Amino acid sequence: MNRRVLLIGGTGVFGERLAQHLCPVAGIDLIVTSRNELKAKQLAARLVQAHPFASVSAIQLDHQHNLKSRLDEVKPFIVIDCSGPFQNAGYSVANTVLQAGAHIIDLADARDYLKGYAGALDEIAKRHAAVGLAGASSTPALSASAVRALCRDWQRIDSIDICITPGGKSEVGRAVISAILSYAGREIPVWREGRLSQTRGWLSSRTVIMPELGKRRVAPVETLDAELLGPRHTVTSRVRFAAGLESVLEHWGMQLIARLAKWGLLQRPGRFIPLLLAARNLTRLTTSDRGGMSVEIKGLDVRGKLTKAGYSLVAKQGHGPNVPVLPAAAAVKALLRGRIEPGARLAERALSLPDIEAEMAPYSIEAKTGHALLGKGIFEENLGRETFDMMPAALRALHGHAGVPVWSGHSEVKAAGWFLPRLLAKLFGFPASGSHIPVIVTVDREFSEDGFSKETWVRNFSGQRLSSVLRHHEDGTFWETFGPISFRLGLAADRESLVMPVTGWKLGALPLPRFLAPRSRTREYEDEQGRFCFDVELTLPVVGLFAHYKGWLIPGSPVSASLNRL
Repeated sequence: MNRRVLLIGGTGVFGERLAQHLCPVAGIDLIVTSRNELKAKQLAARLVQAHPFASVSAIQLDHQHNLKSRLDEVKPFIVIDCSGPFQNAGYSVANTVLQAGAHIIDLADARDYLKGYAGALDEIAKRHAAVGLAGASSTPALSASAVRALCRDWQRIDSIDICITPGGKSEVGRAVISAILSYAGREIPVWREGRLSQTRGWLSSRTVIMPELGKRRVAPVETLDAELLGPRHTVTSRVRFAAGLESVLEHWGMQLIARLAKWGLLQRPGRFIPLLLAARNLTRLTTSDRGGMSVEIKGLDVRGKLTKAGYSLVAKQGHGPNVPVLPAAAAVKALLRGRIEPGARLAERALSLPDIEAEMAPYSIEAKTGHALLGKGIFEENLGRETFDMMPAALRALHGHAGVPVWSGHSEVKAAGWFLPRLLAKLFGFPASGSHIPVIVTVDREFSEDGFSKETWVRNFSGQRLSSVLRHHEDGTFWETFGPISFRLGLAADRESLVMPVTGWKLGALPLPRFLAPRSRTREYEDEQGRFCFDVELTLPVVGLFAHYKGWLIPGSPVSASLNRL
């Protein structure tokens, strides 16, 4: 006998795609719903026309009113909530469904909703021998399942980077725009420096290279992934979830909205939804029907080797909007087979990556997995193995390619004494003068585009972050880049210390006069307590002292959360 599957919000962007996907599934009677009965019946007619042997019907349903009575009439086996947005939703719908003895699945990706789901509903679900699954969508079901598959049995996980970039021609509904506007410019969680921190939604964007899609611009978005994956996998450095819009105009427009929201200049952004949807009719003309998702993890694999593992998903021919509904479809099949025990939980706990990938078959969606060893560290490459092994243990631990990526300690900073060098130091991001300043140093090891080692260093002086990129070039030179300016460094090490004098500099690709270059007295060493110590003094010709900072570090992030606010 067929099982009844009731689809709430069946005529929405994702609801209709899920209905089309479930229609051919054997053993179910699909019931699509809408507040508008005519729209629901029209959808059901189209589905039956496409699948003459499917069992599809339609009813009018407003899930916010008289849901219990409608459930008593229909008596569904599974209810799927595609209504959205879930950013300000409670658990009344799920509670009503579970109390009626039916299973419920939703496509929520709203952080607060997902965080409280199991606590609010698990006991109710078990009491009625029912299953509640939340977040059966791209996040957290697909993202968390991909992470779990990539790093199974790894010894250490240093970073998790997740990006989603839909094709610009993809259909976007009011619920999606409303969800984005709810956190644009506002503080959202991020896992940084080995602990929970905060950033702002849709600000601090960056360019990433997506497999088969090329360069796309992405920005932080609000999901549960940082709070879910960071503690679960004891991630030593970061968990980032970013999304981007293929249209440059759309992406920068959203960043402008986020900036205005941050400054408090944009009240009730939801009123602009009709305008934004109308604008997409123009901006999408220059975009493609190709979108994708990537998950990249770095850490020590099961053998203790520094490894980068990647999962990429590419959707073509406009099939990208089907991806968010695939975990829900996988959950339906798992429930039909009786594979999930009663209780309320996040869907990623009940599904595996193969479960979700099996639902991709009807579409032009391709998923790939890959692993690569990261090899030697940049300092070992430059100094040579013999010299590197000669250095003190603390220096080898920090600079070694498999070293812990986050170190913390205290520092002392002496800033320049007069206006010009102080201004220059501020532009570069150097901190103000102070003593006993908490400091966290994060090292992100990677290959550069030319195949040589690259490290991104972020020095967090009590919330003031100073970033630079170190590269080992093909000609054997060693460079450190701060924004548009790069400095060639000469490395020398012995059993006591490592020194890094400046031997040249350039602005972009333009070499600058050597006699105008900053003078660097940079020394790293190990103290009597076995701590990594640094002493960096920079001076400018004629100008004098530019910056001087020194201190000590030990592996790991500090317990205090005082540095985590922007």
